[in-house]
Amino acid sequence: MIDFTKITRDNAGKLFDYAILPKETTEAVIRKECKVAIKYNFKAFCFSSSYWTPVVAEELKGTDILVGAGIGFPFGQQTSAVKAFETEEAVRMGATVLDNVMNVGALKDKKYKEIEQEFKDYVQAAGGVMTKMILETCYLTNEEIVTACKLIAGAGIDWAKTSSGQYEGPTVEQVILMVDTLKGTNTKVKVSGVKFPRPQNAYIFLMAGAELIGTRAAPEILEALETMRSIGVVPAYKG
Repeated sequence: MIDFTKITRDNAGKLFDYAILPKETTEAVIRKECKVAIKYNFKAFCFSSSYWTPVVAEELKGTDILVGAGIGFPFGQQTSAVKAFETEEAVRMGATVLDNVMNVGALKDKKYKEIEQEFKDYVQAAGGVMTKMILETCYLTNEEIVTACKLIAGAGIDWAKTSSGQYEGPTVEQVILMVDTLKGTNTKVKVSGVKFPRPQNAYIFLMAGAELIGTRAAPEILEALETMRSIGVVPAYKG
């Protein structure tokens, strides 16, 4: 759990992955937004593929900001072998954190052994690079969310992530369910798909036990920290 009494404007950036998703994104936009990530000292700069990974790695060189790449976007229904190759390729090009989309249909079909093997293949292909798995909670029942989280933790994946940001985001109740399911494991909860009003919702998710927010609105949310404090959404700073 995050101790917000010790969170300041200077260190709050590490609670956010800065995600850039539009299909029409150009190299100039990527380079410009990398500079935004550096300005706010975010945890990672993420894109929904590995195409821009070398550019991002170049722009972020010399910082501690992670170079993100999306795997299996947006549907997660590639074969395990294809996802593993995509993972290896992203790492080869400089990715230091990976966001993979789970096959929702396979989970609903209760193909748990297949999913478990795919998750293990993904971790192996990542070769020690930070891993995340996206559930797409808007399509899942509570029981399916619990099952997915257990499979993610069992495979040694670092983060269970609510959403890809392409569809509906999670509810607070779903995030709490994920947090409770993953207690006692090494897997943490990341939230994406934060709905409007984004600052309020983002900080509520963090207060609910998520430890990372992925969003293109990360600068807006970070700038709202003291406003959230002033109205009691976030606890007062105590140092």
